[in-house]
Amino acid sequence: MTTTLDRTAPRDLDTELPARLSLTPKTTLDGQLDGAWWPCSRDLEAELPPLAAALDTAWGRITSVTVNPTRWPVIPRKVAVAGHTMHVGWFTEQHPDKLILLSYSLGRWDLLVIPPETEPAAAARLMAAAAIPGSVLTAGVLMADEVVIERGIRDALREEAGWESEGGACMSPFGSSMGQGAIPLPGATR
Repeated sequence: MTTTLDRTAPRDLDTELPARLSLTPKTTLDGQLDGAWWPCSRDLEAELPPLAAALDTAWGRITSVTVNPTRWPVIPRKVAVAGHTMHVGWFTEQHPDKLILLSYSLGRWDLLVIPPETEPAAAARLMAAAAIPGSVLTAGVLMADEVVIERGIRDALREEAGWESEGGACMSPFGSSMGQGAIPLPGATR
C-alpha cells in the first residue's frame, strides 16, 4: 500500500494527511523490515495519527510506538489516535531511521523512517527497497546505500556537465582532445 502526496502543498495541521507508506506484502518470508514510512515532518504528534489510521485496517490497532530520539526533536509520551491512545517510547539503542510499532494482540512491525526532507526519487527507491519480502537489509544498510547512490548520481551529473562544457569532444586514448578534424567524416577529403 503506497500513498504519495505533493510535498509542496502547504500543511494545515488541523487536516490530517494520509500517511506515505510502502508495506511489505503478506508472505511467509520474514525480513528485517515490514516496509517504509515517509513522514511530512519531524512532528510525531502530527505524523503518528495518519500512520496509525492507515495501519489500523492493515495490521489492527497500534498501541505503542518506539523511536530513537536522534531524529525527533519532541517525543510525546502519548498520542491520541482515532478513539484510542498510542503510547510513544524512545530508545537510543534503536536505529535512528527505524520506527517500531506494537500491538497487544497482533505483534510487532519495524518500518524504515525516510527523513521528511528526502527527495521524492530517493524516497521512492527507499520505499521500494524496504518493502521487499524476506529482505535482510536493515534500516542502516538501506540509508547508507542511498547515500552511495546519491553520490553516484551527483558524480554522473558532474561528469556529464564536464562533457557538455567541453563540447563533447573526442578524446585520444592518451587523455588529450583530438579535435574535430581527427575523425574522418564520410565523403570528406583532406
